[in-house]
Amino acid sequence: MRERPFNVLFLCTGNSARSIMAEAILNKLGDGKFKAFSAGSRPRGEVHPFALNELTRLGFPTSGLVSKSWTAFATPDAPHMDFIFTVCDSAAGETCPVWPAHPATAHWGIEDPAAVEGTKIAREQAFVLAARCLRNRIAAFVNLPIRSLDELALEARLKEIGRMEGKSGWGR
Repeated sequence: MRERPFNVLFLCTGNSARSIMAEAILNKLGDGKFKAFSAGSRPRGEVHPFALNELTRLGFPTSGLVSKSWTAFATPDAPHMDFIFTVCDSAAGETCPVWPAHPATAHWGIEDPAAVEGTKIAREQAFVLAARCLRNRIAAFVNLPIRSLDELALEARLKEIGRMEGKSGWGR
């Protein structure tokens, strides 16, 4: 009998770029074994158009992607989360809602492509780099033998994934 998919929540402050891209990428790469969601502590209310463009360019579905508050996932009727990943440094430092059943958590910080200024090409390149980093981390995550790892080993592996390529320095 097949068990239910693992529910994964990606958190960021604005929920307009990184967490949205992570949601779309995991929902495709997870191949039914994972169900991804995303939210923000202070959602912008819209998905960044460069994020949608990059996801489309890479062949990831974008329908249904919306910017929303993490409080939507802190209600009794919200899906039970198995994993929660912060993808921006400011969200990692914020006081999060209490998540029932203590999901496994890790910080997978990626610089904010939406904060990059300059030419259109420079801004697009920031989204390309962020998507590549997210795709690499998510591919490593979906290939973990999750059900055979004990809690401490799983936590260590999730933190290792968070240290994979991701600090590109494009904002410096």
